[in-house]
Formats: sequence, structure tokens, C-alpha cells
Amino acid sequence: MVVLKIRDQPSLLKAIFNVDPDEVRSLIFKKEDVNVQDNEKRTPLHAAAYLGDAEIIELLILSGARVNAKDNKWLTPLHRAVASCSEEAVQVNEVNAYGNTPLHLACYNGQDVVVGELIQAGASVNQGALCQDLLLAHGAHINLKSKDGKTPLHMAATHGRFSCSQTLIQNGADVDGEDKSRNTALHIAARFGHELIITALIKHGANTVKRGVHGMLPLHLAALSGFSDCCRKLLSSGFVIDTPDDFGRTCLHAAAAGGNLECLNLLLNIGADFNRKDNFGRAPLHYASANCNYQCVFALVGSGASVNELDQRGCSPLHYAAAADTEGKCVEYLLRNDANPGVRDKQGYSAVHYASAYGRTLCLELIASVRPLDVLLETSGAEVLRDVESQAPLSPLHLAAYHGHCGALEVLLASLLDVDVRSPDGRTPLSLACSRGHQECASLLLHHSASPMARDYIHKKTALHAAAMNGHLECLHLLMSHNNQHINVDAQDTSGQTPLMLAVLSGHTECVYSLLSQGACVGTQDRWGRTALHRGAVTGQDECVEALLQRGAGVCVKDIRGRTPLHLASACGHMGVLSTLLQNAGAFPPDTHLTDNQGYTPLHWACYNGYDACVE
Repeated sequence: MVVLKIRDQPSLLKAIFNVDPDEVRSLIFKKEDVNVQDNEKRTPLHAAAYLGDAEIIELLILSGARVNAKDNKWLTPLHRAVASCSEEAVQVNEVNAYGNTPLHLACYNGQDVVVGELIQAGASVNQGALCQDLLLAHGAHINLKSKDGKTPLHMAATHGRFSCSQTLIQNGADVDGEDKSRNTALHIAARFGHELIITALIKHGANTVKRGVHGMLPLHLAALSGFSDCCRKLLSSGFVIDTPDDFGRTCLHAAAAGGNLECLNLLLNIGADFNRKDNFGRAPLHYASANCNYQCVFALVGSGASVNELDQRGCSPLHYAAAADTEGKCVEYLLRNDANPGVRDKQGYSAVHYASAYGRTLCLELIASVRPLDVLLETSGAEVLRDVESQAPLSPLHLAAYHGHCGALEVLLASLLDVDVRSPDGRTPLSLACSRGHQECASLLLHHSASPMARDYIHKKTALHAAAMNGHLECLHLLMSHNNQHINVDAQDTSGQTPLMLAVLSGHTECVYSLLSQGACVGTQDRWGRTALHRGAVTGQDECVEALLQRGAGVCVKDIRGRTPLHLASACGHMGVLSTLLQNAGAFPPDTHLTDNQGYTPLHWACYNGYDACVE
């Protein structure tokens, strides 16, 4: 539901929410629309009904308010009134978008007085209503299901209404009825930790080994949610403790993921297999580590769980802990128990890579204290790149720089030798940091002598290109103010594009001005003979074009097809740019001479593409 600010609403709604009948009466007299709707299609009557003010409701109805108006969720003013305990009634069997009547909502909120009023007004009690004795006395269908397949017993189990559930069971409720997720009331009670309801359901024959959502047993759900008392109740009924769900996960996997030590120990003490793997090759220790459940990690390792067991992705528990452990407790304990930080997954990533990608600075420090990172990663450079089997697509430096994790980057830079280590396509960590706009990371890399002019292998772009094309002004300033190395602001990539051209192409005006202030050449042409001004003309970047013209960019410079910026602005219909170009063209040759290689003038192109304004 969208919550709207009262101060932004029409006067009538303000008066209603201020519960001011006199102001409402005054506004209605002034012809204020009583059926005005907000973005959720709620009317003033919806608001009045929700607040339960009978006087205002009567005023609105007498003034023509539509009593059965439905909002986006098919809720009428009556639904709103019932949900907020008002006893007014209009059409008592009106159904909302979820198939619920006002009676459903009253029962759901436990409003017995409202329920009584609704039944007296003729509400149907046979549409899945829930209010125990009152409804049952009026002939409610006890096993009727809602749209999502839930019976009244499911609802009682959800909210822990023990007496209600007892009444339903005693009156013939189906204890093993499934909702659309395959869950029974026992699954629901286990999920929400309602021990008394679990006891009642088991006593009346509920199936404790019935599979619910994803093939989970009620015990899976109790263990996952950390309700140890519920686990004991479910265990007392007896079944195979290592029964897997649809994904091969046992109840011990669920307990490890949920993080409740009491549940975990309960299962371990009755013989749950702590090394059993699910369909993904993960043991309970993988889940405990991934969820940073230190006590569960401690208990599993203490029970003999293997700390270096790999799943199908080649990940050990340490990989998952390194990615998630902000406090470092799980990582420290795993390392202390001989977890190998050098193990790489099937993509070639180690725990160092995972910690770097997720910015877990403390985890990196812990790993470095066990084994120097340069040794662990074989100096992160040439040796790794030569070893095809152990080669990761990206180094830890790349991952930390790309995601902007400055703390992790600092730890890595204190250990790693090659600050300009390359990715498979030749990009450096500095290039990635600049492409993402991570100014602090870029500054740190430059401080450690990263090269701003290092080019990638494919497009031959530098960090300058990366910052300019993505509009990251601060990174651009950092690169150009770097005094230790020669900076070529006119460096060209394989297509002959300069950082200035790329900044203009994407309309990054501030970057354009910054590059120009550092002496970027406006007349440089790419491999097709196009200048930065050609790019501004074709993309309609008015401000960039102005900046280039102020620096003397040539309006009549032709590309290899003989087309000038005037041709391109005309062909693309950018009237503002065309006007600026014409004003700055000066005394250029007549149109007969301003032709491209096909003999077309800018006028031809404007006419051909139907840009009347440009033609004029």
C-alpha cells in the first residue's frame, strides 16, 4: 500500500484526516468533489471509513459519495471500515481482489463485534471466514480455501491462535490440508514456532513427514527458523533424521543456515550427518559459514566437519565466509582449524578474491596474517597468468577497485606487487575504478604508482578514456593532476577516439570543459576523420558543441565521407546545434561547395529526413 503525505492531499482529505466534520461540510458546500481518487483509486469515503467517523461518512454519502467504489486492491469503503473496526455496513458480501469479504477482514483482525454486526446484516459465512465459535455457529465451511489454498486452520497456525485451532480441529478441520505451496497447518506452525498448535495437530494425527514447499518437512522449517522446542516436538514423532528436501538439504542444513545453536546441537546429538552434501555439493558447514553463524561453525567443526570440503562450484566454507563475514569470526575460526586460503573455485577464485569483491577488509587482514597475500596469489601477476589452470578472470585488485572497496584495496596494495595487473582484456584496476567513478580507489591506486596511460589489449583505451566516457569528473581530475607520469589527454584508442570525443559523445559537459582546460585538442580526427564536434553534432549535445566552438573547433572539417558537423546536425534534425554551428561557421563557401562525397549539402540531408525546422 502506498502511504501518501496528508499535506499533499486535497483539502477534503485533509479535513477528513483531521476528523473535522464542520470543515468537511464547508468544503462539500463549496462543491469539492466527494469522489476524487488518489493514485491508489481511494476516495474520501475510503479515508473516512478507515478512520471510522460515522458523521463524516454520513455527510459524504448524502453528498453523493459512491459507497461501493473500489480502490486498486478492490477494497471498498466497507472493507476499510471493517479492517479498522468500524461497524458500519453497506454491501456485506462485497469481495476484494484476494477473494475476501468484509467478514474475512473482520475475522482476520479478531473483531467479533464487527463480525456479529456483519452476520446480522446478511453477510455470508461460507466464504472461508475464520472467527471460530461465532462463525462455526452460523454454518461456516470449515475447510474452505482462499485463493492461495489456505484453510482457516492454516490461518490459525500462521497467527498462533491455539484455542481457535483447537475449535477448528474439533469441528472437523482437515489437519493435513495443503495450500498452494504444499504446506499443511503443521508446516505453518513449525515455520512460525507455535509449539502448542504443533502439539494439537500431532495429537490429532497430522502427518509429520508430509512434504511442503520445496519438499521440506515441518522439521526443516522449525530448524530453519530456529525454534528448538518445536524441533523437539516434531522429533518425538520419529522419522529418519537425514531425510532430504527437493534440493537434497537435510534438517541439519536448515539448522546451520538458520543459525540456532540449540537446534543444531539437538540434531547433532541424535546422529544427524554433518558431512552430508545437498544437490549443490554443500555440507551444513557451507551454509553456516555463508550465513556467518559463528556458533554453528564452531559446533560443526568441533564435531568433525571438514573445513576444506568443496561444493560443485569448487567453493570451500572459507570462500563463503570470506564473502559475508563482516566481523571475521567465522573466517578466523576456519583458518585456525586449517582451512586453506589458497583453494580456488572452478573459475579460479580464492577466498581472497571473494573477500575483495565484497569488501571484507578484516577477512583479508586475517588471511594475510596466516599467509602473505603476494605468496598466496603468486604475486598476483605473471606466474598466475602463465598458469592457465589457476588463472582467475580478474585479480583481487580488480574486484576491489570495480566495487569501490577502498579498505580492501588498501590491504591488497600493502601486499601485492603489481598495481597494474591486467584482466584478460588488458584492463587495469585503475581503469575499472575510473569507469565506475570510485574516486577514493583511483586516488589510492595512483598513490601506489598505478599508470593512468596503461592501455587495454582490445580497444587500447586508458583510464582517461574510462573516466571521460562515463562522466566521472573527479576521477578525470585525479588522473590529469597526477604529477609523477606524463599524461596524454589526446591519447587515441584503436578507433582513433580521444577522451574528449568520448565525453562529448555521451554529453558529459563538465568532463569536456575539464579536458579542454588541460589542453585537449579539438581538431583531432579519428580513423573515419571525425572530430569531437562531429560527435556533438550527431548526438545533439548543445552545451558540448558550445564548449568546442569556444576552443576553435572547425565547423567545416570533413570526415572521410566528406561530411561536416553541419551535415550531421542537419541529417539528425538537431536544430539547436545546427543554429549554433551556422552562427560560428563564418564565411564558409556557398552550399555548392559544402557538399559531401555524394554531392549532398546539409540542406539535402535536412530535406531528405524531413526536418522542416532545420530546412528553414
